[in-house]
Amino acid sequence: MNRRTLLRTTTALGAASLTAGGAAAHAGTATAATPGRKEPHKEPGRRTLRVHVVMFEGVEELDFTAPYEVFSASDYFTDREVDVRYVSVDDVRTVTAAYGTTVRVDHRWAPEEADVLVVPGGGYARPADPGVHAEIRRGTLPRALAAASRPGGALTVSALCTGVMLLSAAGLTRGRPCTTHHRAGADLEQQGGVLKNARVVDDGDLVTAGGVTSGLDLALWLVRRELGPDAAIGLEEMLEYEARGTVWTAGKGRG
Repeated sequence: MNRRTLLRTTTALGAASLTAGGAAAHAGTATAATPGRKEPHKEPGRRTLRVHVVMFEGVEELDFTAPYEVFSASDYFTDREVDVRYVSVDDVRTVTAAYGTTVRVDHRWAPEEADVLVVPGGGYARPADPGVHAEIRRGTLPRALAAASRPGGALTVSALCTGVMLLSAAGLTRGRPCTTHHRAGADLEQQGGVLKNARVVDDGDLVTAGGVTSGLDLALWLVRRELGPDAAIGLEEMLEYEARGTVWTAGKGRG
């Protein structure tokens, strides 16, 4: 693989996803939307890894862009296809994020078609503004998350930062190991979550991560788990980022 082509294409991927300052841009299926991309060899018969990143008004920019880019770029480092989409429970075409970025959301809510859901946070420190508190009060997204689970761990529900509080509102963290942004940790415990002092907490079909930048670590961990260590190592090199912090895993306590 030509590293220069990879870096150029990955940069284009990120730019195609977002336009800051209120100009909407297309954010569709990552494996089909990147111009000039060279397709790596894909092993016939291997099932596509389908990742849905959940969008809502007031979502934090870095919370959703970091996992989106990691999962999208992971397609270069695996013989499996990787399909990454922004989805919303609402019938909307655009979402305005916490700092005014407008993102086009082209895909409907369909957790039955996903292998991994990623729930970002946003706006938790501003309860009156759009964001996590507003979504909890409205109730639509927590109800949809509560109904998304599938038997046998067929769907991994993941969240980072205060997006974990949306899982808490859905009843998904009660009695289970989890983590969130340090400023929301007390709330998570009060609502029944078993708070772990770790960057990423993997409890099987529930995977949570700490504040804002931990979206990189969440996505890299899930890439390692789902696509293998070579894919995760390749991504770290390409991103010039080394996964940091403790990963707590069920039955082991440390990853």
